[in-house]
Amino acid sequence: MYHNILVPISFDTERDTSGSLKLAEVLATPDAQVTLMHVVEHIPNYAISYMPAEYLTEARKAIQTELDNMAAKLPNATGLVIEGHSGRTILDWSEEHKPDLIIMASHRPGMQDLLLGSTASHVVRHAKCAVHVVR
Repeated sequence: MYHNILVPISFDTERDTSGSLKLAEVLATPDAQVTLMHVVEHIPNYAISYMPAEYLTEARKAIQTELDNMAAKLPNATGLVIEGHSGRTILDWSEEHKPDLIIMASHRPGMQDLLLGSTASHVVRHAKCAVHVVR
């Protein structure tokens, strides 16, 4: 049983988060803190100039609302939106907040994952706590 669980959430269409959320509920102690985190990747400056000014603010609000709805279904869960590189940001947050478990959904690796490495494999290799990858 775990007391502090981080569940990175990706809203990609090929990722199913239901398994991660269910596993967090099963493995959490009754008083465990569960954090559902979504990392918003940096948008290059040249691309931002083509977007409406309120796009990033509205997108962040929508993501936070979705995370809050997911968190409402778990005891002691909160949603968190952070900006950065997915793998590094998850690891940096973990270093600071010391979860004892990270639960990540994964997809079937494609050729680009074999050559470049996926977020899940990066976290598995470098996390200082247990990591459970759900497929």
